[in-house]
Amino acid sequence: MDTTAARYDLVVIGAGPGGYVAAIRAAQLGKKVACVEKRPALGGTCLNIGCIPSKALLDSSELYHLAQTRFGRHGIKVKDLGLDLSAMMSRKAEVVKGLTDGIRFLFKKNKIDAFYGAGRVVSPQSVAVKGDDGKETLIAADHMLLATGSVSTSLPFLPFDGRVVVGSTEALAFDKVPEHLVIVGGGYIGLELGSVWKRLGSKVTVVEFLPRIVPFADQEIGTLLHKSLLKQGLEFYLETKVTGAKVAKDRAVVQAQDKDGKPLEFACDRVLVSVGRRPYTEGLGLAEVGVAVDPKTGKVGVDKHYRTAVPTISAIGDLIDGPMLAHKAEDEGVAFAELLAGKAGHVDYSTIPSVIYTWPEMASVGITEEQAKERKLDYKVGKFPFLANGRAKAMDESEGIVKILADAKTDRVLGVHIIGPRASDMIAEAVTTMEFAGSAEDIARICHSHPTLSEALKEAAMAVDKRAIHA
Repeated sequence: MDTTAARYDLVVIGAGPGGYVAAIRAAQLGKKVACVEKRPALGGTCLNIGCIPSKALLDSSELYHLAQTRFGRHGIKVKDLGLDLSAMMSRKAEVVKGLTDGIRFLFKKNKIDAFYGAGRVVSPQSVAVKGDDGKETLIAADHMLLATGSVSTSLPFLPFDGRVVVGSTEALAFDKVPEHLVIVGGGYIGLELGSVWKRLGSKVTVVEFLPRIVPFADQEIGTLLHKSLLKQGLEFYLETKVTGAKVAKDRAVVQAQDKDGKPLEFACDRVLVSVGRRPYTEGLGLAEVGVAVDPKTGKVGVDKHYRTAVPTISAIGDLIDGPMLAHKAEDEGVAFAELLAGKAGHVDYSTIPSVIYTWPEMASVGITEEQAKERKLDYKVGKFPFLANGRAKAMDESEGIVKILADAKTDRVLGVHIIGPRASDMIAEAVTTMEFAGSAEDIARICHSHPTLSEALKEAAMAVDKRAIHA
């Protein structure tokens, strides 16, 4: 084992959204930083095999779908429309490469040393990095940050084979459009990837164990999303338990049971198992140095400053409690770096937005109406449909609503839930309002540009007091 001559103030293990952001912010604050990444490219799951490539395919497939179904309504004639899947995948790869190269540039700009290989904690102040050539380099650090993210959860009775039974990584890189894609799990990853392949020509069947898809969403908004996806042609089997699959060559028969125990079978050529993700801690050597990992959840325990039981070792992102979201990890990366530098780093976990990038999109922040009822809160609701929004009508994208929950006495915004066009962008205004303890009246009094989709948020805020103008 070769020992590096340099010693670092901070070594980050993992160059995903949490890790690379923490490294950059720490470097900005004067720390000498190194970052360890097992992939040949920086950016982690998000940039390489997650958020970014999936959004590239979602946008490409949506354009193809619009060309098939709606361009004619706009007076646009498309002759001999066809699909070049390899070109679509090449574009996706270009998007990914451009962004991962951008992270490498930012590391160089901020004088962060990147070490490529599998990182392993050797002691409270040292990390060993094993490269592809088998050689290990020892890095000394005053502090280290675990930011290794998560991996797809497999099912013991339906193991991944990387070909027919796959996780999200393989489902982003099919070399042909599946004839029939069965998705196990009705969460956001399965619905997004199901939307991609449905638009491109697949039959898509979603099998969900629970009574509804996106179970943590506001029920009214989740129901609207379900209805929208049904109209788009996705099939759903709810309250259905997958029990296994028979795989032979390039085909599979997925076996399941409905809520009454009736057996069901789904013949298909691809199975996407999308039942969640688990923290990635394998091979990190955490137990040996005294960092405990919860055997049930796989999570690492930390205090409010992200420190584990070993004071020189911290953790953020998917490794710790909270939603497994890239933007949550990014904010924790900034907060950690600022705390390490003696500043007041902070993350407000009550205002972390969530987005499902189907079309229409679904976005939310704060509590759902069901949670408001469970907590016996006195609240008011304001809703406004995109059908009555001028910009949405002009865009031919009038499906969906904005829903605002506000405290009945103080008018403080408790939650905002949107299903509609560009909900992912619109939710930021709601997050800002809630961060500043704003009210529905605050949103209603702000002048919104006309015509814009954001006017639907203003109208929903006005509807809290039953004074929406256009509905």
